Amino acid sequence: MFRWLAALALICACCSKSDIRQPAGDSPVPASPTFTVMALAEVRGQIGPCGCTSDPLGDISRTAQLIADARTKGPVIFVDAGSLLYSQNPIPPQVEAEEDLKADLLANIYQNELHVAALGLGPADIANGPQKLRIPRTESDTSGQYAGLAGAIHDVGGAKLGVFGVIAKDAFAVEVTDPVAAGKAAVADLKQRGAQLIVALVQASSKRDAVDLIRSIGGIDLSVAGLGQNAPEPEDVEPEATKLDAGWLVIPANRGQVLSRIEVTLHGNGALVDAVGPVAAQAKIARDDKELASLDADLAKFAADPSADANFVATKQRERAQLAAERDGLKANPTNAPAHGSFFTLSQLRINKTLACSVPAQTEVTKFYAAAGEANVKAAQQLPPIAVDKGKPTYVGDSGCTDCHGDAANFWKKTIHAQAWQTLVERGQQFDYECIGCHVTGFDKPGGSSLAQNDKLRDVQCETCHGPGSIHVAKNGEEKPLAIARKPADDLCASQCHTHEHSDTFQHDAYLRDITGPGHGEKFRATLGDGPTGHDLRKAALDKAGHTLGAGCTR
Repeated sequence: MFRWLAALALICACCSKSDIRQPAGDSPVPASPTFTVMALAEVRGQIGPCGCTSDPLGDISRTAQLIADARTKGPVIFVDAGSLLYSQNPIPPQVEAEEDLKADLLANIYQNELHVAALGLGPADIANGPQKLRIPRTESDTSGQYAGLAGAIHDVGGAKLGVFGVIAKDAFAVEVTDPVAAGKAAVADLKQRGAQLIVALVQASSKRDAVDLIRSIGGIDLSVAGLGQNAPEPEDVEPEATKLDAGWLVIPANRGQVLSRIEVTLHGNGALVDAVGPVAAQAKIARDDKELASLDADLAKFAADPSADANFVATKQRERAQLAAERDGLKANPTNAPAHGSFFTLSQLRINKTLACSVPAQTEVTKFYAAAGEANVKAAQQLPPIAVDKGKPTYVGDSGCTDCHGDAANFWKKTIHAQAWQTLVERGQQFDYECIGCHVTGFDKPGGSSLAQNDKLRDVQCETCHGPGSIHVAKNGEEKPLAIARKPADDLCASQCHTHEHSDTFQHDAYLRDITGPGHGEKFRATLGDGPTGHDLRKAALDKAGHTLGAGCTR
């Protein structure tokens, strides 16, 4: 084995990139890329986003259409660094059926629509063991029951692209050999077989670990990394690739929210160059504008301060001039392709609701929600109800409150809380475990609602904020102290349902202005004063994001 590795290393040393790529000579820069790499990582079972946010991101049917459209314009290879199948690990028994159906759906679309060329292994793939991986994994350093496929050469638009996968030590609970040695062997083998460009699919627990591994292996032109729970949210995705010696690292967002598009032009010898491109340039210009505004504010303060150090001020002025020149250069020429040598441009594409959907994929998603809902209800019916401790209150539903609090009930009926269940019905997701908890009252609490039993507790009713009311109702509201909360805890909304992931416009006082008023906390509403309501904030965000669904989309 060691002789084989040494031989491959020698081959690698003798067969450099300059031996493989064709020299550019005086040939003009090609008008279109040689091929495009589309990349994801850390999808974690997401087939569609939470529909509660103003700009929901991540949808497998939109991703499928985006890649299909790209294939009509030129050669495309789709890869994924892993953590595809499951949203939870371990999987709670009540959602096993839903998680398996979702994993089946993703595997089907990946193979039959996206035509995935290489798929890595990640922590979100192993929740149900090696027998449920569904798609063979490209890994060079896994052993035992998760041993994967070796690296492969893919012909993409006439170019030979070598792709392999590697998992960093201690990235997650899977047995690996020496990842550096395995990676070096894979690179050497792929180059010996004629690869013009080497792509690595990397799994690590942090960006630093991924960088260290890629650098230790060497010889990699492009790396796509999944970072487990440290994979970035969309707002944290880096618009530019990270330079690593002679190669580059790209990190997509988690849950399929951002698709990385890397357009590669092979044109002569030398290391691959980042030519920036319009999408990355736009993001960088925005960052530069923000930094320039900050520098201008600092310089204005220095100008008004006679004691400011002149040398320090001069340094800041030079810094500003250099940054402004860089920004203006990007505005004038966002794609800075070299005259000689290979290059790429990176676009981090947000998968939002305005994008078109693949109709076959969207149809399969709709079928999934119907099948998963049926399976979830069946499983939930087998679970015993959560016991209520003796002497503790239980949930009675809004009918138990209406007799004494008619004005409050009438006010509630005009709020968005009274429509919470219907919003799920319209999407066919009323029996989806990822959604139902915030659209019913007392979900999974003693005496509260469950996925199987919720008829009286649908919508966000009184007891969501004021607590279970059975004792209060039984004593006609005369118990002392009150068995309900007159005023819910300040952090109730933000900690329970209005998290950033599900309610991106939430502001405590603004949202309270929507649900308090005549008949329901009118005096408290007055203390909030004038100001934006939750409705105002959400409408502004929806207007900014756009209301129109992409062609072929039903959700």
